Amino acid sequence: MRRTIVTLTLLCLVTLLFVPAALAQDKVVIGVSIPAATHGWTGGINYWAKVTQERLKETYPNLEIILVTAGSAAEQANTLEDLYAIHNIDALVILPFESDPLTDPVEMLKMQGVFITVVDRGLTKEGVADIYVAGDNHALGRVSGEYMVEALGGKGDIVVLRGIPTVIDNYRFDSFMEVVEGTDINVLDWQYANWNRDDGFQVMQDFLARFPKIDAVWAQDDDVALGVIEAVKQAGREEELFIVGGAGMKEMIARVMEADRLIPVDVLYPPAMIATGMEVTALRFVSNASVLGEYILDATLVTPENAHLYYFPDSPF
Repeated sequence: MRRTIVTLTLLCLVTLLFVPAALAQDKVVIGVSIPAATHGWTGGINYWAKVTQERLKETYPNLEIILVTAGSAAEQANTLEDLYAIHNIDALVILPFESDPLTDPVEMLKMQGVFITVVDRGLTKEGVADIYVAGDNHALGRVSGEYMVEALGGKGDIVVLRGIPTVIDNYRFDSFMEVVEGTDINVLDWQYANWNRDDGFQVMQDFLARFPKIDAVWAQDDDVALGVIEAVKQAGREEELFIVGGAGMKEMIARVMEADRLIPVDVLYPPAMIATGMEVTALRFVSNASVLGEYILDATLVTPENAHLYYFPDSPF
């Protein structure tokens, strides 16, 4: 099934009207396991997880939310053992540090009767997750490509900075290329920038040295885009091109709000998706609503007209 954040909000309002009697007596423990804030996007994940933890505690006193972070896949697997053995969790919301090494530990909890919600990085086995929440990676590439084709009038020279060699990156890149193929837009080159600001800077420096004319850059990721911006400014070429990133970093959203020529738009892949996962999981225990399935959040094109809706100044991302 496909739901949006708007649909979820309406569902929350409706289900508040019929909380089961069991909730008044039974305590429900939900474990939330996420990566440590090692870069901008995961910093946003941590922020939204903490905000949602407090909101759910206030709204549903009989819910206990245990939030843990991990700096590696092995550490995250260990936290899952503690969540079950020490806290006796009824449900788990997890954004896996890596998909493969976390699949078996999560499946073991599933076999013990724990309700499983997986966010963003899916597991490698089907049927483990009761709920799956993610951004739309296909749409992120497609929306970025459609904007670029329109902004360039269907012709020009561009470069592409990819993430890391993963299925998610392939979805984004392939969808982008499907849009620009058949136009007169020439992709001069693409390189992996590992969703990292420093790598984005280095890759863009190489592109700028090799190509005297670049009309636009698809950075795919806002952390990468910051590195691209620095390289472009150091080369003094910010008047010749524009950059399209992705995710919804507040610095990028602010640039869009200010009609920055270099960053005219952004495409959402919001870290707030962890909040969606936590909210929907809570509904499983506080209402009679049917919540099983997939929740794929829209890859919204952020423009100067709507940017204020996606600007969260208190978030670290």
